[in-house]
This record gives sequence, C-alpha cells and structure tokens, in this order.
Amino acid sequence: MANEFDPDLPSNHLIFEIRRDRALYTGFAGRMEEVMESYNLSEAERKAWRAVDVVELGRLGVHPYFLPQVTRLVHGSADNDSKSAAAQAYRNAFGDQIVEHKKGDA
Repeated sequence: MANEFDPDLPSNHLIFEIRRDRALYTGFAGRMEEVMESYNLSEAERKAWRAVDVVELGRLGVHPYFLPQVTRLVHGSADNDSKSAAAQAYRNAFGDQIVEHKKGDA
C-alpha cells in the first residue's frame, strides 16, 4: 500500500491527540461522531472511520503508524494481541500485505 502521509489531515491530529487523552480514548467508539465533528474531518474521512476502513484512511493520508490505532480506537485495546478484535480488523484490511513473524526467525 502506497501511503502519502498528510501531516495536516484532521484524522492524524485526532489520532495523535486522542491517544494522549485516556477519557476520550476509552470512550471514543461511543462518541465517534461527536469527535469527528470537533476535529472537522472531511466526509471521506468520516465515511472511512465509520467503516473502520484503514486502507482508505491510508489513501487519504493517515500516517501508517496510526492505522492500527484506528482499529484499537473502534474495537478497543483490551487483550491487545494478534487475536484481538482490533488486530483481526487490521489483518482483514491488509490481508497478505502483513508479514507474519514465525518462531525461530531472528
């Protein structure tokens, strides 16, 4: 996936700031519309957030590091491992583009 990071994209500001605000982070899924409005996200960004479409968010300019944060914000970060709902949503989005780590690889 080619990703042209746009540092001015409102979604990047939202993710950066929300990760540092515990109350907003933990309640994000229930307040997503309100938060998107307060950050002035474009309609394309909002549509991608609602669909948890990290591929589209990447195309729109979300920083690659922030893409997994999107699934954690929406699906939660409890049991943050490869089997969590957030990890599975990310895996489903990128499929074969994800490189698996196998035991014994160094």
